[in-house]
Amino acid sequence: MDSIGVREARRLALAQAGLLGTRWSGLPTRASGRGKRARQGAHAIIRRFGYLQLDTVSIAGARSHGLVLLSRLEGLDAKLPEQLLQPGEPLFEYWGHEACWLPMELYPVFAFRRRAFQAHPWWGDLASKHPEVSDQLLARIRAEGPLRSVDLEGQGGRGWWDLKIAKKIANQLWSAGVLAIRERKNFQRSYDLAERVIPADVLAEETPFEDAIKTLLLRALAGHGWAQTGTLAATWRLRNLRPEINTALEELREAGKVEPCALRLDKHRKLEGWIRPSDIELAARLRRIRPRKDHGVLLSPFDPVLWDRKRVQMLFGFDQILEIFKPAPQRVYGYYCLPVLAGDRLVARFDLKADRKGGRLQVLSVHHEADSDASAKQAAWSALGCYADRLGLQPTT
Repeated sequence: MDSIGVREARRLALAQAGLLGTRWSGLPTRASGRGKRARQGAHAIIRRFGYLQLDTVSIAGARSHGLVLLSRLEGLDAKLPEQLLQPGEPLFEYWGHEACWLPMELYPVFAFRRRAFQAHPWWGDLASKHPEVSDQLLARIRAEGPLRSVDLEGQGGRGWWDLKIAKKIANQLWSAGVLAIRERKNFQRSYDLAERVIPADVLAEETPFEDAIKTLLLRALAGHGWAQTGTLAATWRLRNLRPEINTALEELREAGKVEPCALRLDKHRKLEGWIRPSDIELAARLRRIRPRKDHGVLLSPFDPVLWDRKRVQMLFGFDQILEIFKPAPQRVYGYYCLPVLAGDRLVARFDLKADRKGGRLQVLSVHHEADSDASAKQAAWSALGCYADRLGLQPTT
């Protein structure tokens, strides 16, 4: 079995994620404005991971999907990420890692999940329990065209779990593939019939389950570089499928597309994992580089590099926690902290609050890692300044 060290695995993860420059990732690092080339750059990044996770929280001035793209594409207009999902764009919205925008070529791959989600994973088969609501909803969309989630009829409630029945049924029909998300405006979904959103040739294709699992595992490994089986499965929320995943990985190994590869934690401990053959050589080359340490970038707490907390601790020695759901007195770092990447290390985190009316980006707190030197601290504040400039806001402490 091949093996790599923690430093190589960390740098490989950053290279594959588009955070070590075009030379190592093959991904664009610049995108001017929000025109065609900027969109192409955003699509290239989404294709690498296979998904762009969505999140509603915008307190830091941009939502998570915007932060992921802004951290990788210098010059990108901060408004573009909110406008990516539009008719004609090669993206669709579905359950990937979580609710995500995914490359259109993966639509047939998720046929197995659309079948599994004929009944909603949270609420069950509400469409069958309320057939009159389901029928009226579909008839209205068929006759009137796309329908925004805010325009759905019914009695509203408080909070996510008290959504109107019509909204829940629309969500079920979307999860089942009957409806699709046509676009988002001001982050509001617009539902339409799937056949009016997904190209006909794509809609007609269904990837067999065994091939779909292999496709998703390969796409996950392309984004991570090196990863354990659990991380590959968690990338796509492939639950209770361990035998099928093991079979898929073995078939991919026999085909020469993946190789077993251990991560050397120290002289005595190793973790079993997987790597693509082409990435073994890349990892060896990355071991000898000197990433620039005086230039930092803010990352989303839901960045593909960061959502696996155990992996982040293992590769970066960084405690990546999200404290949104903690009462304020129990928070250690803040409500919605953005980690700072400098070189190949996570060196700090900022808790930010955007005040667009006042033109300010307020720094609620900043925490530098214990081993951060002057260069790392300079990189953190430089990252903050660049981010604030992209938003057109003035950073204040």
